[in-house]
Amino acid sequence: MRIAAIVFCAALLSSLDCAQGAQAADAAFKSWLESLWPQAQALGISRATFAAATRDLEPDLSLPELVIPGRPEHAGPGQPEFVLTPADYLKESTIESLAAQGRKVYEQYRSQLGAIEREFGVSAAVVLAIFGRETDYGRAHDAHDAIRVLATQAYYGKRAEKFRGEFLLALKMLDDGVIKRAEVKSSWAGAMGLTQLLPSEYYKYAVDFDGDGKADIWHSVPDSLASAAKQLVDKGWQRDLRWAYEVHAPADVDCTIGVPENTRPLGEWLKSGFVLAYGRVLSAPERAEEASLLQPAGLYGPAFLATKNYFVIKEYNFSDLYVLFVGHLSDRIAEPRPFETPWGKVAQLPTRDLVRMQEILTARGLYHDKIDGKAGMKTRSALGDYQKKNNLKVDCWPTAALLAHMETGGH
Repeated sequence: MRIAAIVFCAALLSSLDCAQGAQAADAAFKSWLESLWPQAQALGISRATFAAATRDLEPDLSLPELVIPGRPEHAGPGQPEFVLTPADYLKESTIESLAAQGRKVYEQYRSQLGAIEREFGVSAAVVLAIFGRETDYGRAHDAHDAIRVLATQAYYGKRAEKFRGEFLLALKMLDDGVIKRAEVKSSWAGAMGLTQLLPSEYYKYAVDFDGDGKADIWHSVPDSLASAAKQLVDKGWQRDLRWAYEVHAPADVDCTIGVPENTRPLGEWLKSGFVLAYGRVLSAPERAEEASLLQPAGLYGPAFLATKNYFVIKEYNFSDLYVLFVGHLSDRIAEPRPFETPWGKVAQLPTRDLVRMQEILTARGLYHDKIDGKAGMKTRSALGDYQKKNNLKVDCWPTAALLAHMETGGH
């Protein structure tokens, strides 16, 4: 009996039911794998590669975010960007340690980073910050079998269609000789290499920057950093534009205006009472740049004016905290000082409670985005609108007390 199948059956009532259920689940997965052969063949993958990769493949049912018939959803630890408070995610000790190491890596690859800046227009500090956040500058190693992860996510995952394509492209990577089967390691979500690319991203963005004839995102730091830069450029990165500016908001700031669609030139934000941290002074071109207000912890922490490049980094990982981490780390590599405003003490609600909040806000016409259990900019703004309508303190931060109010008769 295969271990994965035994885990799948743990909740069944009898050993006979378990055995039958395991065999059925195993057979269904094997049948599904074989059904992918025509699509693999269409991508030019050889039958030998397909057979070798799928012959003894089993799903990894320990992965988070799977939807498996007959058992409760296994949420797992989740991505820290979505389950930690800003203060916990952006710990000063972590940022300072990574910034110090980033400066060492910069010195080691100074000439290559300069060439990446010139070619792609992405600062060395930004690609180094992505490198640091994703794999601790290569010191953290992926532990999962990427082929198994992608197959599991394609069969049991919430985004099965997306991962089916990623699984097939991972097989193509094997067939193309990009990497050997035993070396295809990934995160639990299937991203690979020093700066964490999915197979589709490898084929779009991987760059041979060290000139050895192959784009090696697993072992070559120049290739990995150039690949990250190319991905940012493809998503709209603008040369010579900061990711964001820390500001002090006016005391009477309306936190509901902090949504991506509400943009103004930086100069107009400053005229309306926002003050740049650390006495920064903007040039005339900077004052003309469009920006959105970002308050990651509602009223309880630093505020930022986020430029277009902020949202480009967000395409790399759809989390405000991820972008803040990468952006701030990039600043700290070049200029070692923390945010001028400290983070306040706030608690992070469980994902299920945030989902419930989004459902209620949607039903009341205050929220018009996807229900994902994440307290992003649009969710926080909608919470502020709810607080306004119900004569509550408007701080745009989700709390258990606010959810209780919403559950018991607010409007």
